[in-house]
Amino acid sequence: MNKLKLGLVFVFIIAGIAGFIYFNESAMVVRLLSILTGFALAALTAKFTTQGQDFYVFCRESSEEAKKVVWPSRKETLQTSGVVFAFVIAMALFLWFIDAALMSLVKILMSQDA
Repeated sequence: MNKLKLGLVFVFIIAGIAGFIYFNESAMVVRLLSILTGFALAALTAKFTTQGQDFYVFCRESSEEAKKVVWPSRKETLQTSGVVFAFVIAMALFLWFIDAALMSLVKILMSQDA
């Protein structure tokens, strides 16, 4: 029975896409409603499958876990961002220096004026 429901989900998705293609001369609203209807029916059908119920439980538990996250304060965020920006600038200068040094070395090895 579960495989039949999953097959029906696939059929609803294909029907929504086919409706979008079929109504190519219609207004975009009609075409989008066709896809949205197909996907809504597919989601509704998928909810009653074993995999759909597992996915629903996963989403609910993920939402509960996200509520437990302790977010950094504004001060901590600004300090961390400052450190990141300083590191990016320092790394950019370092890479520029290495690039300039290697370019000078190549010019010297090629017997050109520096």
